[in-house]
Amino acid sequence: MSKCPFCMIATHELPSEIIHEDEHVVAFMDVNPIADGHVLVIPRRHAENLHAIDPEDLQRVVVTAKRIAAVVQSELRPDGINLFQANGRGAGQTVFHLHMHVLPRSIDDGMPMSWDHKPGDRARIAEVAGILRGALARSETGIDMAEPVA
Repeated sequence: MSKCPFCMIATHELPSEIIHEDEHVVAFMDVNPIADGHVLVIPRRHAENLHAIDPEDLQRVVVTAKRIAAVVQSELRPDGINLFQANGRGAGQTVFHLHMHVLPRSIDDGMPMSWDHKPGDRARIAEVAGILRGALARSETGIDMAEPVA
């Protein structure tokens, strides 16, 4: 099995343009940028995705992404910024080490990040809401939510 490329960046085994690092988090330029200033923020400690990351590491990633986004906004002046994080192949995750994209956007960049807003089936929305409310209530009473519930 090959070593995780983001773990290799975090340990300086793989070259990258690191813009911030501390004992818990590393932020570096994406080598396949969608726009100037496209930065990835990762936890140093390997976690495959949102379901596997320690809550404190996740908090550090999000706080660092917020800080990076503020610097990107002030220095590069994009029209907006997306914070993007994918979990699993179906969501477009290609490197299986949790990472958050800080993605500067311009109004005319041509990159779709929206979908058609069509009214949903109210009965189905209510049914799914009930399922999720139940799972959240169970998680408050001791169910380990580190793994997705089937």
